[in-house]
Amino acid sequence: MSADGGPMRLWCTARQKIIPFEPGPTVTMYTCGITPYDAAHLGHAAVYVGYDVLQRRLRDRGHHTRCVRNITDVDDSILGKARELGVHYLDLAAAETARFDDDMEALGLIPSWSEPRATSAIADIRGFIGMVLERGHAYQAGGAVYFEVSSVADFGSVSGYSREQMLDYAAERGGNIADPNKRDPLDFVLWQPSLDDEPSWETLWGPGRPGWHIECSALALRELGTTIDLHGGGADLIFPHHECERAQSEAATGEPFVRHWMHQAMVRMDGEKMSKSLGNLVFVSELRKEWDPMAIRLMIIENHYRTGWEWDDTRMPRAAERLDRWRASGEGSGGLAAARAALDDDLDGPSAVTAIDVAVAAGDGVSEAAALLGVA
Repeated sequence: MSADGGPMRLWCTARQKIIPFEPGPTVTMYTCGITPYDAAHLGHAAVYVGYDVLQRRLRDRGHHTRCVRNITDVDDSILGKARELGVHYLDLAAAETARFDDDMEALGLIPSWSEPRATSAIADIRGFIGMVLERGHAYQAGGAVYFEVSSVADFGSVSGYSREQMLDYAAERGGNIADPNKRDPLDFVLWQPSLDDEPSWETLWGPGRPGWHIECSALALRELGTTIDLHGGGADLIFPHHECERAQSEAATGEPFVRHWMHQAMVRMDGEKMSKSLGNLVFVSELRKEWDPMAIRLMIIENHYRTGWEWDDTRMPRAAERLDRWRASGEGSGGLAAARAALDDDLDGPSAVTAIDVAVAAGDGVSEAAALLGVA
């Protein structure tokens, strides 16, 4: 098989099926980044390793990639953590971002084309909100600006969720559906008043700070243009974050926002989604103390990006043994054609890993196939 092969096919969340992914020579990608108030855990790593493997295969096929990964350095979570620790929120963000970047570098991630901070986009956010207001998709109430979801006929088209499901997820994921200033419980904040100890910026509609979803729209438009090829993140961002992002972006520009939506399934521990709020976390920095970062990366790739998986203590020893076998095989292109074909089939990491295992068992060197997966 040549490096370009046949068409790459990927699951599209919005269309709920596997479809050809056929971008132009330069692929524009946006992946939602971290809120830097704690260390990176395996759930984070799974998301970013997945998109890294995608970038590597796209480059292998001859594309250039421009992947933007934002840093949410101002929102409820980081402000609350900074208040708890008694530190400035930007100092907390800087320290945790440095720790995150160190973990991702150790895991072999291609550096982001751009890694903009939310606080760098205040001017862009103000202009964006102005466009949405002018087009009649937002309203002011209680010192805040809200997006009016009823002004968008296809709200819900990214997730495919019913109104009841959207209300449940909004309540669960910080949507504040009981806000009395909202015309509809699903309406969401574009701009909000700041508390006394929170950062505040002046705007035409009053002082305050951005809502959660607005930063990604403003940054994606600023860094990559009106329409981007692929947008992703963890599956927990499908709603409300990505649903709201699409609605407000298209309301502002009048153009399609994203051609292809791609989401990484959740990593679980003790039967629950691994998350900071639950505290059931396995930190990358802790795993690195005991295991080769390439074994951590390989352990992640052994799981299909669309299938949630459960962490347990047997995973790292198995991955380390596999890594040793691959390294012992020596130089060569064994398993490369099959690994390429697997990645082109909805980024099937497990099948790519199996193909490389087969080549190793046959006595072939697999350094090129391993490198395709980013495993040094």
